[in-house]
Amino acid sequence: MTNEEVLKYVAYSIRSIRKQKNISQMELCLRANMSQGFLTNIETGKKEPSAMTLIRIADALEVSPREFFPESKNDSSINVKNEIKNEIIELLAKL
Repeated sequence: MTNEEVLKYVAYSIRSIRKQKNISQMELCLRANMSQGFLTNIETGKKEPSAMTLIRIADALEVSPREFFPESKNDSSINVKNEIKNEIIELLAKL
C-alpha cells in the first residue's frame, strides 16, 4: 500500500468505527480534546494525524490504534473495498 492508500484507510477506519459506535463527530472531538474541523480533516484524509493524535482518538473510541491500520496488504484492500461498497449500497438505499 502507498502512503496515500494507508492514509485513506486510516481515515475510513476512524469514521467507520465512530459511526459503528454511534458517536457523533462533536462527541468524539470532546472526548479526544480536538476541534471538529481537525477531526473532519482527518476523517476525510486531508490531514495526516500524528501518532499521539491517533492514540487520543483510539482512547476516545475505546479501541486499539491498531484497528485503524490494515492487517496485511492483500486482505486489507479487499476489506476496505467491501466496506466502501456496503456503505455506498446503504447510501443508495436511502435515496
